[in-house]
Amino acid sequence: MKDLGNLRLRAETYAHIRAFFAGRDVLEVETPILSAAGNTDPNIQSFRTRFSGHVDAGAPERWLRTSPEFPLKRLLAAGLGDCYELGRVFRDGEAGGRHNPEFTMLEWYRVGWDEAKLAREVIDLLERVLVQAGHTFDIVETTYRSLFRDALGIDPLTDPVERLQVPLASSGIDPEGLERDDWLDLLMTHKIQPAFPRDRITVVSDYPASQCALARIRQDDPPVAKRFEAYVGPYEVANGYHELNDPVEQRARFERDNAKRRARGLDEVPIDENLLAVLGRMPDCAGVALGVERLLMVLARTDAIADVLAFPFSEA
Repeated sequence: MKDLGNLRLRAETYAHIRAFFAGRDVLEVETPILSAAGNTDPNIQSFRTRFSGHVDAGAPERWLRTSPEFPLKRLLAAGLGDCYELGRVFRDGEAGGRHNPEFTMLEWYRVGWDEAKLAREVIDLLERVLVQAGHTFDIVETTYRSLFRDALGIDPLTDPVERLQVPLASSGIDPEGLERDDWLDLLMTHKIQPAFPRDRITVVSDYPASQCALARIRQDDPPVAKRFEAYVGPYEVANGYHELNDPVEQRARFERDNAKRRARGLDEVPIDENLLAVLGRMPDCAGVALGVERLLMVLARTDAIADVLAFPFSEA
């Protein structure tokens, strides 16, 4: 039988989130769910649909958003300032014990901040919500490199791929088509992340430059992405960046994504030209996306995403 208490838990969590941002003068906004452009990331698959109305209304092929990132950045470029959105997003092919194709994302941006300052605010928000629900947590902040060195004795920035494969030798993973970052992701999800204590918030920063996504790159030796991820227990709940605002570099990254899609036999995804047209005017800022269901699973002390949904995908 459905635990109706978790529906109340969701409502209470939304109220805490909105109060948190209201107290910090961050504006709540709402942006389109359907877009003429999609997410080019080859590891994320989008739903698409078609508009059957008048041809002058716009491009008929539309993509359900996988996050509100691109329109929020357009608002930042227009001068809106600090803002957030709490709303539904969609990802095709992601269904199971911890994934639902339709879920809720909290995404926010802070003008004039870098990723380190934003990571601290993520911790503040998580602590507020967790304490309200009666949880207590330790906090550990580390770098991606230190995390791999401490957990596996591997340097994720310099060790050869063959070294990355060793801890996964008994996992039965088919290596065909896997690249360096794929092996790093597998090490994180199969070996490192599951060992995180359930009563700990873990913030990992300075990801490999090859995993920059939409983040700036800091020219260390070797270079690293100005990116962080936050975990509560074994769950990844947030992913943040010091945001790239160079439209030339961003276009090149989108095009590299689509090249990877072609190589994998996936459909290309239309690049968001509306974003690129204004990205150069977006102020220096940091942004982060937080998966609300993952947070609710921690609050409800469950490992099943269905427990925190009114109706999971199989029953929708």
